[in-house]
Amino acid sequence: MANPSHRKTMLLVATVFILPVLLAKLALEMDWFNRASTNKGVLLEPIPNLSSLDSQHKWRLLYVLPEQCDAACENALVAINQVWVALGREQDRAEPLVIVMDNSDTKPRQHLGEMPGVRTMEASQQNVNEVFKDVPTDGIFLVDTLDNVVLRYPPQIEQQQAVLHSRDILADLRKLLKLSRIG
Repeated sequence: MANPSHRKTMLLVATVFILPVLLAKLALEMDWFNRASTNKGVLLEPIPNLSSLDSQHKWRLLYVLPEQCDAACENALVAINQVWVALGREQDRAEPLVIVMDNSDTKPRQHLGEMPGVRTMEASQQNVNEVFKDVPTDGIFLVDTLDNVVLRYPPQIEQQQAVLHSRDILADLRKLLKLSRIG
């Protein structure tokens, strides 16, 4: 018959190796931890593809100019320009892009001319709807080098919230530029 101290040792060794595996499995099944999502924007699924409207091998901060440009619209226009400026030496890898449609508000177009880094592009409402399908076009979008619209940042009406939101966009874009080998 086996020695009682030998049995205790074997039971202890088995417990030390099996207990962490069981706890890990339980933690996964019960969703007890954050799954390491560090992006601040909303990940879009399914991912809209912008290639039918604009194909560039750069990261883009995209904004679709609405019919009425309210405070949230003005904050978004300022935000995409400020985020691009804040990129510093990485500016050549990204660009702010504003899509202007036939029914877009004409007032902010003059303001866009004062932002030298912002590129504007004409597009029809139908083409924009084909790209975004079920995704609302209000907000700022982050477009990758393969023309995939990957992240959306909701519009911010209050200027202070918009500034804080700009920091989130900048953090996400810097992280993506660091990880990206293209663009």
